[in-house]
Amino acid sequence: MSALGLDLEPLRVIPAFRRLYVASFVTSFGSQATYVTVAYQMSRLTHSYLAVGAIGLAEVIPMVIFGLYGGVLADAINRKRLIVGTELALTLCSALLLLNTLRAEPSVLALYLIIVAQVMANGLQSPSTDSLRQQVVPHELQPAATTLSMFQRTVATIAGPTLGGLLAVSIGTWSVYLLDLVTFAGSLVLLVGLVVPDRLQPATKPSFSSLRGGVSYAIGRRDLLGTYLIDLAAMLLAYPIAMLPFVAARYHQSWALGALYASLPAGALIASLTSRWATSVHFYGRAIVMAAASWGLGIALFGWASSLTIAILGLMVAGYADAISGIFRGTMWNQSIPNSVRGRMASIEMLSYSVGPTLGQTRSGIMAATLSLKASIVIGGLACTGACGALAAALPTMWRFDVRSDPNVALVREERTRDAENE
Repeated sequence: MSALGLDLEPLRVIPAFRRLYVASFVTSFGSQATYVTVAYQMSRLTHSYLAVGAIGLAEVIPMVIFGLYGGVLADAINRKRLIVGTELALTLCSALLLLNTLRAEPSVLALYLIIVAQVMANGLQSPSTDSLRQQVVPHELQPAATTLSMFQRTVATIAGPTLGGLLAVSIGTWSVYLLDLVTFAGSLVLLVGLVVPDRLQPATKPSFSSLRGGVSYAIGRRDLLGTYLIDLAAMLLAYPIAMLPFVAARYHQSWALGALYASLPAGALIASLTSRWATSVHFYGRAIVMAAASWGLGIALFGWASSLTIAILGLMVAGYADAISGIFRGTMWNQSIPNSVRGRMASIEMLSYSVGPTLGQTRSGIMAATLSLKASIVIGGLACTGACGALAAALPTMWRFDVRSDPNVALVREERTRDAENE
C-alpha cells in the first residue's frame, strides 16, 4: 500500500488511531452490507420506488436532531464513553433487524422504525468518533490519517455491499443482518479496550447556546461553509444508490446489482491508492469544487448509459471524484478546526454528507416516479455540476483557501504543539 501511495505512519506510531481504525473498518463492513440489504428488502416487500425513497425521508429529521446534539455532547463529555454506549445501541438495532426478517412476514413498519433508531444512535456517535480520531493524530500526520480513513471506508463500501448483495440474494437478508451483528460485537471489544490521552476538558455544557455557538463558528468560516454546502448539494442532487436495484433490473446479467454497488467504491479505491499527488496540492477548496463537479458528470453518464459497462464506468468516475473531494475536505477540516469546537463541526460535517444522501434518495424516488428513472439520475447529475460552479462563485473564500497561509491552520498547529508539549 505504501508503494501505491498510502502513508501508513499513523497506523504504525499511534496505537489509539490504530484501534479506532480497525474498529471503524469492522463496523463499516457490516453496516455497508446492511445498508444495501435494507433497500433491497424494502424493494422486495413493497415493489415501490417511493417506499425505497421514503427510507431517506424517515431518516432525515432524527439525523439532523441527533447529529447536532451528538456534536454538542462530543465537545462536553467523555468521547470514548459516548462511542461505546452508542455502539451498544447500534448492536441492538442489528439484532432487531435480524429478528424482524426471521418473521414469516417481515414488517415494513418495523423496518422503518429500526432504521430511524440506527440513525439516532449513529448521529450521537459520529461526531465523537471523528473528533477523537482527529484528537489523537499529530498535526503533520493529519493528511495521511485522512487518506487512510478514506481508504478504510472505501474498502468497506466495496466488500460490504458486494458481500451483502450476494448473501441477500443467494441466502437471504437474515444472513446479512447476522453478519452485521457479529461485526458490531467485534468492534465493541476494540472500543472498550481503547486508551487515549484525555486532553479534552469540557469547555461547554450540553445546551442550545453551545449548539448556537458551533453554528455561528461554521457560518463565520465561509471556507468551511462552502465545503459543507458543496457536499450537501452533490449528495442531494446526484445520489443514485437507492435506485440501483431498479437500474440493475434493466440488465440481464445476474451480477448487475452487485457490480453497480461495487462500482462507486471501486473508483474511490483507485483514488485512495493513487492519491500521493494530492500532497502537492495546497488550494484545497479548488480541488473540492472540481472533484464534486466531476462526481455530478459521472452520475449523469451512469444514468444516460444504455449498457452495463458504460454504467459501471460512470459510477467509477463518480466514485474516484468523490474520494478526492473527501480527502481534501477531511484534511481541511482536521487541519483548520480547533479541538474546542471539533465535535460540533463534526456534527455539521456529518449532516453535510448524510442529510444530502438521505434527501437525495427521496428526490430520486419522486423524480423516477413522476418522470422516469433515467431522467431522475441524469438531471440530478447535471444539476450537481452546475450547483458546484455556482457555490464556488458565491463563496470565494473557499476557492482561495491555501493550507500554507491560512491563519486557522496556523492556530490549530500551535494548539497541537502545546498539547504535545504538555503531555
